[in-house]
Amino acid sequence: MNELEDVLRRAESALSEKDYAMLKAVCESYAYLSDLVGDKNTTISRLRKMLFGVKTEKTAAVVGKPEAEALPSSGAGAPASSPGEVNEEAAAEDDSESPGKGHGRNGADAYTGAEKIEVPHESLTPGDPCPKCETGTVYETGRPGVVVRFTAQAPVQAKVYYLQKLRCNLCGEVFTAQSPADANSPKYDATVGSMIALLKYGTGMPFNREERLQGSLGIPLPASTQWDIVRARAEHVEPVFEELVRQAGQGEIVHNDDTTVKILELMGEHAKQAAGNENTLVHSADDIAEDDAGDGNQDSAEAIEQKKTRERRGMFTSGIVSTSEGRRIALFFSGRQHAGENLTDVLAQRSSKLPPPIQMCDALSRNLPAELKTIVANCLAHGRRQFVDVAEDFPEPCRHVLESLAVVYRNDAVAHQRNLSPEERLLFHQAESGPVMEELHAWLVRQFDQRCVEPNSRLGKAISYLLRHWNELTLFLRQAGAPLDNNLCERVLKKAILHRKNALFYKTCRGAHVGDVFMSLIHTCELGGVNPLEYLTELEQHAGELSANPQNWMPWNYRETLAAATTPTPTR
Repeated sequence: MNELEDVLRRAESALSEKDYAMLKAVCESYAYLSDLVGDKNTTISRLRKMLFGVKTEKTAAVVGKPEAEALPSSGAGAPASSPGEVNEEAAAEDDSESPGKGHGRNGADAYTGAEKIEVPHESLTPGDPCPKCETGTVYETGRPGVVVRFTAQAPVQAKVYYLQKLRCNLCGEVFTAQSPADANSPKYDATVGSMIALLKYGTGMPFNREERLQGSLGIPLPASTQWDIVRARAEHVEPVFEELVRQAGQGEIVHNDDTTVKILELMGEHAKQAAGNENTLVHSADDIAEDDAGDGNQDSAEAIEQKKTRERRGMFTSGIVSTSEGRRIALFFSGRQHAGENLTDVLAQRSSKLPPPIQMCDALSRNLPAELKTIVANCLAHGRRQFVDVAEDFPEPCRHVLESLAVVYRNDAVAHQRNLSPEERLLFHQAESGPVMEELHAWLVRQFDQRCVEPNSRLGKAISYLLRHWNELTLFLRQAGAPLDNNLCERVLKKAILHRKNALFYKTCRGAHVGDVFMSLIHTCELGGVNPLEYLTELEQHAGELSANPQNWMPWNYRETLAAATTPTPTR
């Protein structure tokens, strides 16, 4: 370490301040790791967690497997075994040879998008005599043999038609072969835009990466052409997106959260504003006083909010999930506005006859909609994570909190398995989770009252977070249908994060809006178990019809609309 310090002293004069700070940080990190390795209490598992983190935040992974007597009791859990006894059902499950999670095997019924081909027997039909015993007759068993075969192709296919031309050697007239019917269709089929949008905004594949893939497979598709196609398709499906926003505003439960995004157009505007501010002289005191006095005209509240939005530097993609009548709608909005402001725009379309919705979000104030009343619930997973982060330093207190919350989540899983109604789920949680949460609240208060925990420590801040937001964190014990956490919205935002990870940024605000439209449609389909490729294709093929009645072209009812259009009207 002395040699490292000598190197740092010599490097301070030779390197720039930034390079020296980086070199110093590396040396200090090396010294810290050396001390950890030399400490007899440092285990390999602890060192691995500190360097790379843990793959899961499950209680058993954070604080270890609990002892039987340490677990809080709950009538909803599996039957506990006495010391020395073996749970026969659990043992049977462990001994079973069923494949574990991630085995990759799927039955034939899982391939809903595959082409189905019926193969009859080559020599027998139902009712024929048995060729073996020659006495009985054969019949269909009802369970055919199944063979699954996979093939591959480029995401976007192409056909090239060569029309034969014949010329008369005397008069010079040219006779061209008549093109097939499908050759007279538009150059880019409706499925092309759907596939490009699904790859770009559904799986995060950038246009230039798709261009390289298509080119290597012999079907070139430039990135600029891909953008032209999806931009035109976005204009066609815009009425459906607006209808999704309207229907999301009528939801019973709304989830919202933010993630960051880069939009080069907005970044360029901010750079121009910053350059302009540097070249602008500061107003004198008299000028400022005159501006303050004004001419009697006050800016509207809307204009003030727009000015504040323009002055922001941050850019966000807000994810909003609205649930109602068992349906879930996912919405994305990218720009300067926070999640709460985007939720305000969505709920502004809410019917005045409906009661306030339940809003699930984390405890950030920017997630709350201004001037609109919602029943706010905070994410219990965020509060739990406060203790996961400090479990290494405070194992026993964190174990108590995490195991108590594990009972609540186990009860919620049981309620889901039993398919309980919101009212039945509320009563179930009040009976099974209520006592556990009351005991946990008393324990949290006792840590400060009895001076067991320093309030400014990391554990003290985690406890303060729970106590400060306890009313919102426990809404599920008072309001029917209130969720435990905001994990649904967190999973939805992964689609925007995946796009950001691969494409890095949007060039313009228009491009960001196109991404929001397709992400909203694609993920709403995925939440409802609808094939997004088929749905986007049908929207394009019926673009003229959906603009008049977009409510009939939602992911959950467009098939009924198609069926009604193809059903002939009975004549009298």
